[in-house]
Amino acid sequence: MQENFSFEIIKQCPKTGARAGIFHTPRGDIKTPVFMPVGTQATVKGLRPEDLDDMGAQIILSNTYHLFLRPGADIVENAGGLHKFMNYDKPILTDSGGFQVFSLSDLRKVNEKGVEFRSHLSGEKFLMTPELCMQTQRQLDSDIHMALDQCTEANASYSEAESACELTKIWLDRCYKAHKGGNHILFPIVQGNMYKDLRAKSAEDCIPYAKCGIAIGGLSVGEEKSVMYDILDFLTPKLPNNMPRYLMGVGSPDCLIEGFARGVDMMDCVLPTRIARNGTAFSKHGKMVIKNSTFKEDYRPIEKDCDCYACKHYSRAYIRHLINAGEMLGAELLSIHNLRFLIRLSEQTREAILGGYFPEFKEEFLKNYVI
Repeated sequence: MQENFSFEIIKQCPKTGARAGIFHTPRGDIKTPVFMPVGTQATVKGLRPEDLDDMGAQIILSNTYHLFLRPGADIVENAGGLHKFMNYDKPILTDSGGFQVFSLSDLRKVNEKGVEFRSHLSGEKFLMTPELCMQTQRQLDSDIHMALDQCTEANASYSEAESACELTKIWLDRCYKAHKGGNHILFPIVQGNMYKDLRAKSAEDCIPYAKCGIAIGGLSVGEEKSVMYDILDFLTPKLPNNMPRYLMGVGSPDCLIEGFARGVDMMDCVLPTRIARNGTAFSKHGKMVIKNSTFKEDYRPIEKDCDCYACKHYSRAYIRHLINAGEMLGAELLSIHNLRFLIRLSEQTREAILGGYFPEFKEEFLKNYVI
């Protein structure tokens, strides 16, 4: 374990492998399993840090690629780091930007040096090397740094996935050498697409670099959920037991439960705030499109047993009105609800693991949740 970071498993479900633990970090303990809201550009869209505290968020994400381009790592560093810049005092994880660059397929070129890409903002050309990736995250002063990796699409060929794994391994070694440690931890990222032998090889390559955390990347990139679950069934037993396992970019309620059931400890996704801006809410019975006319005169809360600020104070009819009138408050309230829904689901999962009834909890939730 790296100094200042440690992980303890409090209880594990003997039937599924789901874990309840505590991830100790310099900026506070994180009770796992945990869902992490995404604050890509140093903000969770439309929400204040106080809102995040009220909903029980323990850790959030920001993104190296976006903050590198705007406002720039120097500006954040001169402000005293990301926590002071955005007035947030709990742990922050910064993604390396590898996935964002992956999504710029027509604007980037990948080679052993790093990723050559053109800014989606200005068209300016940059070279993101593993060393620059580490330097940028160090300037941001986030708590958890992600290694630069190459992600591939769900339908990538074996040779494409194998090449990406090899490049990810080379970059990881350079990230590790450039990483300074101290009050920051580096998470390697296991790649390999949907090919189990490549996943096994990538995990083997990553483990020597994993000091207190390892990530699973390259899932939820277009494959069927059943394929993702099959890969997790195969992969998680091969990952270290004594450190957090982070499944990247996955966050629908059913996937959250299924991921936790397979021994994943940390998950994140932009989904809850993205669908909120489109007028959609999570509920234990599935998604609710609040902007639809069905809710025009529905004066009930989004979900009657939800303890979020939106459900305590506002009705479906009012929030529908806000969304359809283009008022910012509508997206804000739905974002609060959706994030609290996933955070609460994580808390309930932890309670079920500690109470010894997780398999029953999982079965009951998935039986009622309509995808």
